[in-house]
Amino acid sequence: MRCRVVMAGVEFLLLLALVALPRAAVAREYAAIFNFGDSLVDAGNLVVNGIPDYLATAKLPYGQTYFGYPTGRCSDGRLVIDFIGAGSAAAAAVQGPERNVLPRRQLRHHGATSLDTPFFQERGLGQTVWNSGSLHTQIKWFQDMKPSICNSTQECRDLFRRSLFIVGEFGGNDYNSPLFAFRPLEEVYTFIPHVVDSIGKGVEKLIAEGAVDLVVPGVLPIGCFPVYLSIFRKQPEMYGPKSGCIKEMNTLSWVHNVALQRKIVELRARHPGVRIIYADYYTPAIQFVLHAEKWGFLRQTPRACCGAPGVGEYNFNLTSKCGEPGAYSCEDPSNHWSWDGIHLTEASYGHIARGWLYGPFADPPIIGERQQQS
Repeated sequence: MRCRVVMAGVEFLLLLALVALPRAAVAREYAAIFNFGDSLVDAGNLVVNGIPDYLATAKLPYGQTYFGYPTGRCSDGRLVIDFIGAGSAAAAAVQGPERNVLPRRQLRHHGATSLDTPFFQERGLGQTVWNSGSLHTQIKWFQDMKPSICNSTQECRDLFRRSLFIVGEFGGNDYNSPLFAFRPLEEVYTFIPHVVDSIGKGVEKLIAEGAVDLVVPGVLPIGCFPVYLSIFRKQPEMYGPKSGCIKEMNTLSWVHNVALQRKIVELRARHPGVRIIYADYYTPAIQFVLHAEKWGFLRQTPRACCGAPGVGEYNFNLTSKCGEPGAYSCEDPSNHWSWDGIHLTEASYGHIARGWLYGPFADPPIIGERQQQS
C-alpha cells in the first residue's frame, strides 16, 4: 500500500514524498500523514538538495544507528514521525520520489515557533528567535501546495478527511526566545496564552481545510535537557532531588501543556465531528530520567550521548556540539535517552511513538481508539 507523507516544517523544504509502507495499522487507516513542526520532526528534507556547510546535524554521527549515514534528522536514527508513518516500532517508512515546492531561500535557521516572528521582534527578541517557518507560515505552505497533491477542492477535502495531521510540537522555540535572552521567567509565562491560542488557531485552519484527525503534541520537560542544564546554573535546591532537572523550567513546560490540553477541550467542543488527540512528550521524557532502567536506559545525570565536556556533567558544550569538531558519540546510543543535549535518541522516539499510537502517552491513542471503534 502507498501513503503520502508531507513534512511541512522548520528548517527544511516543504516536500511531498510518496511513501511505501508495510501492512501496518496506520497504513490501513490513513491515506496520508501531514506533519507540521520543528527539528523534533524534521525527517531530513533540508538536505535533499545538498548539505549546507553550517548544518552539523547533517554530519556523522547523526543517523548512525538506523541509516548508517546522516539524513538531516536531529537524532542518531529515526524520529517519532518515522515510527508513526510505519505504524510499528519495528519498521520504518521507505521514502520514494520527492518534489520540492518551496525555494531554499526560505530556509534560514533551525527552529519553528507557534507565533509569527513579528511577535518576538516587537518585544526586542528578534535576535534570539529560532524560526524558519512558524506554524501559520507552514500552513500557508501547505495551502500553496494543494494543487500539487489533488486536482480539485473536493478531492483535497476527501484526501484530508482520510489523513492524519500532526501539528507540532510547537511552543518550545517560542519560550526559548526569551529564555536564551535571559528574560525573567515571569515574562516567559506571559507568552503561554499567546502560544496556545496560536496553536488553537492553526488547528482550526486545518479543520477548515477538511482535517478530521489531528494530533497536537505538548512540549518536553526542558529542565531535564543538557542544553538548559548547562546554560542555566541554579542553586542546589532548584534541582529535582531525584531527577536532577531544573524544577522551574519543567514547571513552565507543565503549565504550557495544561493550557494546551484545555484549549484542545475547547476545540473538541466546537468541532464535535473532529478527533483532536493530545500527544504527550512530557511524561515519557520524565520517566526516561526517573525510571531509566525500565526503558532500557542508563540511570545517570541527564547527559547527552553525543557532545563534549562542558559545564557540569551533561556532556554538552555550546562550542563543540554534536557533529562539530571535538564532539563524540557514546558507545551505545540505545541506552541513552538524550542524543545531543537538545533532541532525543531513536530509542526514546520509538518509546514515545508507541505511546502515541497505542497509549498511554496520547489522549486518545492514535490507533487504539480507532481499532476499538471499528
